[in-house]
Amino acid sequence: MSKSTQKEKYTGFEQGPIRPPSEAYSLLIRVTRNCPWNKCKFCPVYKESKFSLRPVEHVKKDIDAVYKHIKAIRDMSDASGQILRENIDAYVAKLSGSDNRAFQAALQWYAGGMESVFLQDANSMIIKPHELIGILSHLKNCFPWVVRITTYARSRTVSRIGDEDLKAIANAGLNRIHIGMESGSDEVLTMMRKGTTKEQHIMAGQKVVAAGMQLSEYVMPGLGGRSLSRTHALESADALNQINPDYIRLRTLAIPNRVPLFEDYKAGRFEKLTDLETIEEILLFLDHLEGIESKVRSDHILNLFEEIEGTLPYDKDKMTGVIKRFLSMDPHDRMLYQVGRRLGHLRRIDDLEDSRVRRELTDLCSKNGITPENINDVTYEVMKRFI
Repeated sequence: MSKSTQKEKYTGFEQGPIRPPSEAYSLLIRVTRNCPWNKCKFCPVYKESKFSLRPVEHVKKDIDAVYKHIKAIRDMSDASGQILRENIDAYVAKLSGSDNRAFQAALQWYAGGMESVFLQDANSMIIKPHELIGILSHLKNCFPWVVRITTYARSRTVSRIGDEDLKAIANAGLNRIHIGMESGSDEVLTMMRKGTTKEQHIMAGQKVVAAGMQLSEYVMPGLGGRSLSRTHALESADALNQINPDYIRLRTLAIPNRVPLFEDYKAGRFEKLTDLETIEEILLFLDHLEGIESKVRSDHILNLFEEIEGTLPYDKDKMTGVIKRFLSMDPHDRMLYQVGRRLGHLRRIDDLEDSRVRRELTDLCSKNGITPENINDVTYEVMKRFI
């Protein structure tokens, strides 16, 4: 692991490559670079990149740069908040490359309402608690109106942070943590080189909840492959039942050629689930979520069903009903929905009732030789493009 020191030269405003879909309108502030673990077999991000901590003073300089530009943007805006393009162009013309990056981040954040901040990259909680508190305090001093500050974290890291430190971090302004649990099965976690255990997932999740922060846990349907599908579903549900997170977010497995898991898939060591097998696994998973009040979200294009959304236990029947409805459809209609969803033409099963959309999808399948027999090969190739 490579760690930066305070001697590192500040080279300007930085932002990392990813953030959760739910943070689309957040200001991205980079606290660490890349991932300190970086061994997960299913993950394509940060590979070939070294992990490092950014000096705290550099992070604060990034925040100061955004603060400066937000002030300028507000000065440019009229009473309704609108800004003339010519005023933006004139302002940008005076900026250096790095300062322009900070301005573009500020402008995007301004347009999104300036309510939330996301700390990057993969595991900001790895820095010392007092340093994270210093960054959070600086953010709150510069932008006191911010409603939400969030970050990614690894369960292994969070499980090692003292309860009092976690509460102090929460009090300083961090109010949501995103954790990639992926699976609650130790067999699956070991197979995927996740670098954590079910016990650590549970401990970390319970600690975050106890500290008063919102917790968003990510589960990856299909990660156990065909051999561990049932174990993956049941153990993941069991872990979440013990945590009771605020959010459970589904991220269906895709295997682009550049991830380590692709070699296992290509060699036959990993059997990927079909769409049908994956949703049967999700149904089993949902059926075994018990005694919790988490919000379930399927907010990613990799998921076959965007409409699996609700709050447990009240909406469980509605969510499982979506899957049961799909399973009851004939193979041709299932194929049309799969193609329509993967290509972005459909958002809900009911969208298939639009005669125009249905006709277009039927023609598309016919012209491209897509059938119920080869639909899984087609959707596999399409899904790889989303990663």
